[in-house]
Amino acid sequence: MAHPNQTSGTEPLRPFSAELTRWLTQKALPIWLDRGVDLSRGECFEAIDLIDRTATKDPRRARVVPRQIYSFLEGARLGWDGPAEKVASALFDWFLERYLTKAGYIASAVDLENSICDDTFDLYNQSFALFGFSQIAACIPEKKQEAVDQAANLVNFLFENYKHKEAGFREANPDRAPLCSNPHMHMFEACLAWEETSDDPVWTELADEIAELALNRFIDPVSGGLREFFDLDWTPLPGDKGRTTEPGHQFEWAWLLARWGRSRSDAGALIAARRLYDIGWTYGIDESRGVTFMALNDDFSVKDPIARLWGQTEWIKAAIALTEMSSGAERDAYLTDIPAAVSALRVYLDKAPDGLYLDKMGPDGTFADEPAPASSLYHIVCAVSELDRFAGGS
Repeated sequence: MAHPNQTSGTEPLRPFSAELTRWLTQKALPIWLDRGVDLSRGECFEAIDLIDRTATKDPRRARVVPRQIYSFLEGARLGWDGPAEKVASALFDWFLERYLTKAGYIASAVDLENSICDDTFDLYNQSFALFGFSQIAACIPEKKQEAVDQAANLVNFLFENYKHKEAGFREANPDRAPLCSNPHMHMFEACLAWEETSDDPVWTELADEIAELALNRFIDPVSGGLREFFDLDWTPLPGDKGRTTEPGHQFEWAWLLARWGRSRSDAGALIAARRLYDIGWTYGIDESRGVTFMALNDDFSVKDPIARLWGQTEWIKAAIALTEMSSGAERDAYLTDIPAAVSALRVYLDKAPDGLYLDKMGPDGTFADEPAPASSLYHIVCAVSELDRFAGGS
């Protein structure tokens, strides 16, 4: 249940929300439709060059297609007047035709000739496929049954071939370390999305399983921080890699666990979400740049000072989620974080050509000279959507 005063005090956020929504609907989605999609072929591209604003010739990773499906459909909900359903339907058809392997999983990439150039199984890509299918089912009635069937086929394939004996899924068959929390985070996101459009209990049961896996295994019982890499028994991976935590993922898991915890009335999840946010905010934000670090060690010392765009979007989403589940002075504190997180994101947008964005900020505040990755648009759209919903925008 929503807290009775969850929307109070949001008026100052409306200009921030309106500005980001205008940027998305009037600048970003038009250029991504024009340069990042070939609608005549029903395809999308990996990135757009910042100089000549043309699509790059890189292989198209599988994770990009469901993200673009979501971005265009959610953009339409936010007021974009482009052909969102036409784009999403075409990308869905292309995805199934070119990425779905005969074995039953989603291949990792196809080249510009539409041949699979990386047939590797990656759990991360399967999670995003499930998420993309949920968006088609929710928004395009004539494609709903096909999306439902494809999601059922894929999740059954995962249960039959990659299910971990304790909980969650393995990364390889036969087993290979490390096991990873990140693909499970996006599968969790997909399950919560499916809950909104399907009565199939598999999605609720799997969401609950992943939430418990996060609470009992991914999150360190002493520090409250969430790790990235694990051994085959879900204990932390030995060595330096097993110490890795990512501030952006502390925020992203906080957002998801807050959603799940509120829907299940699970106090433990809400406590964990608060601690994850506190870690991300206290240790994961560089005071000099005002942006989130890429990675920390498990003692919360800085491991990688690069600052990726997506970390800022997850800060926005988490700050909103924690505001919504809090009251009094605690709520006020989270509420004041939202403009700071929006300002962090704007740095990546304002220094790029209209509708595009920069992605990697170095420790000195300069940006990597590289194209705008299509995969980051999904992060921006989700943050803009959460801010719009919370601030009472569209």
